[in-house]
Amino acid sequence: MSTRQTSTDKSSAPHEPEPYAIEVDTGSRFVPEQSKPEANRYVFAYEITLRNLGVMPARLQTRHWIITDANGKVEEVRGEGVGGEQPRLQPGESYSYTSGAVLETQVGTMRGTYLFHADDGTDFEAPIPEFVLSVPRTLH
Repeated sequence: MSTRQTSTDKSSAPHEPEPYAIEVDTGSRFVPEQSKPEANRYVFAYEITLRNLGVMPARLQTRHWIITDANGKVEEVRGEGVGGEQPRLQPGESYSYTSGAVLETQVGTMRGTYLFHADDGTDFEAPIPEFVLSVPRTLH
């Protein structure tokens, strides 16, 4: 099963060009070949695409993930960049990467924020919309 969601930080008036706007598109899938259900180990891959919809170039500085399993266990992950990189996005440019998460339950969620630094010196956050990690046929 694969899921996909999109979020854009839209804080400016609708007719004015937005200087700082990063769209975050998410998708996830279960990875059965790396999972061990008998040991409560469920592995998921997720793909993120970041698009700079603003008028200002910006570099991704940090990430903050909040990962919650079906038992309510919460894990927070903070770090620099993504996949060892801190991509700089020109207006209209996209960057995609794939990573993974391991849960102790068949279902969970992920959400968070990316911190970007614009070329004019402004720091701003791009919200990562909550998305579901689920073993196929677990959710109806």
